[in-house]
Amino acid sequence: MLKACLNGGRGSAEHPAVPIAPAELAADAARCAALGVAAVHVHPRDSAGIESLHPDAIAEALAAIRTTRPGLPVGVSTGAWIEPDPAARVAAVRAWQVLPDFASVNAHEEGAEAVAAALHERGVMVEVGLWTVEAVAAYRGWRVPVGRILVECMAEQPDVALADAARMLTALPAGHRDAARGEVGHRDAARGVAGSPAAVPVLLHAEGPGTWPVLAEAVRRGLHTRIGLEDTLQLPDGTPAPDNAALVAAALAAGAR
Repeated sequence: MLKACLNGGRGSAEHPAVPIAPAELAADAARCAALGVAAVHVHPRDSAGIESLHPDAIAEALAAIRTTRPGLPVGVSTGAWIEPDPAARVAAVRAWQVLPDFASVNAHEEGAEAVAAALHERGVMVEVGLWTVEAVAAYRGWRVPVGRILVECMAEQPDVALADAARMLTALPAGHRDAARGEVGHRDAARGVAGSPAAVPVLLHAEGPGTWPVLAEAVRRGLHTRIGLEDTLQLPDGTPAPDNAALVAAALAAGAR
């Protein structure tokens, strides 16, 4: 699966094509879906353009995307930088009137498992974000079911990002490691590997200069991956990316599916 991460925390000052308003997110999501992405990940904003978990911000972004591209799975972030108070993040999830198809929860953040539990209770698929080997260890103790693991390489240097990817993938529970080595297909990973119900599909990606090398590694391993202006502003050759659609086209050309 290739997912498009449309905006993240970026604003138009960083790149004029970063979609912020619901209509912009919807138009970008439709363009990327037409190219072949299987899902989109967005960071909804409030009326001031600030990332928000408020029910109105979530509902407006989701409604716009679903109206423009019905059936396209849409996910959001629950990052602590959006709402630092763990209890407030849980309360926000419980107040959502329109639900995303999935939402990411970073395992290293305070209160992460409680946020994941609130999502699971609402019927929202949980994506657990793992940034470090220590975060992998924290996730291994979770009692909340997750639908997808995000192995997220945050190092600036590509070689460090690739090394971090290898370490985190190795640290995953056994069934996950099998999927991460490319020893099973995505459908097998979703069902469970070798009878292990704990096996969960893995999405591998990076940010900044490590984006394209790590995407190539995800392709090599047969893992899910993602691309978009949230992660990088550059095409594989280092030239500026015009927009999310150009990044998606380049990822598809690199073998991502």
